[in-house]
Amino acid sequence: MKGYAWGAASILLVTLAQLLMKWGMMQLPLLSFTNVTLELLRYYWLALLAVSSGILGYALSMLCWFFALRCLPLNRAYPLLSISYALVYLAAVILPWFNETASWLKTLGALLILFGVWLINNNVAAKSPR
Repeated sequence: MKGYAWGAASILLVTLAQLLMKWGMMQLPLLSFTNVTLELLRYYWLALLAVSSGILGYALSMLCWFFALRCLPLNRAYPLLSISYALVYLAAVILPWFNETASWLKTLGALLILFGVWLINNNVAAKSPR
């Protein structure tokens, strides 16, 4: 059970990281190495904080993932990563500042991902000795 908790923490962190990085990058102007100035930091500090927090979220997610891998067999752990795809899609559609559109096909794809993860974990659980 501890492995699933680590896996869930990893999934939530990577989902949050994706959303923070997307929001931060949407706020920033197109950058090059020649136009990075202190003025950029002054006007876009919140966006840069969001992107930096996203990168930190990725690092923490990876740390949680390492602990999940210590506790779970790979054939149970790895499919869990796919849950973040469905969560990012759902959050991007629900949260208004992302302005993402939902469609039946995309929603069906997210549901199929979740169903596939459920199917793999139930199949593995049924075949493993108790």
